Amino acid sequence: MRIIIAGAVTILLLGLTVTQAAEDERQLVKLPDHMRNHMLASMRDHLATINQIQIELAKGEFDKAADTAESRLGMTSLIAHNAEHLAPYMPKAMQETGTAMHHAASRFARTVQEAAVDGKLETALEGLAQVTTQCVTCHAAYRVH
Repeated sequence: MRIIIAGAVTILLLGLTVTQAAEDERQLVKLPDHMRNHMLASMRDHLATINQIQIELAKGEFDKAADTAESRLGMTSLIAHNAEHLAPYMPKAMQETGTAMHHAASRFARTVQEAAVDGKLETALEGLAQVTTQCVTCHAAYRVH
């Protein structure tokens, strides 16, 4: 009996996963393979960067967090990411969300430096949330193939 129930649950979960994937209503952004791989690698780096910033904040290393944010996520990072070649393939709203994320990261970098002086970590955390809000917004609206 347990085997039958476990099997039924497995089939149900697999069915839900397939159904959820089939019902993905996010806008598909088609990219050449090398560009898709570049974009996905860049987004993984953004996630790793946010993780690193959180570690630095937890350690009270505000200047490091600011440097990490600006150099790897902020407007300064655009040259290093070489993202300009992706823009023609992205919907305008997707481009704008990405740009908003980079601007938010630069603002966060300035805010966290101020937090180091006045001790208002809450303001810096609000700034970091503005960065991740752009990530969430983009991932909710778009998918790449």
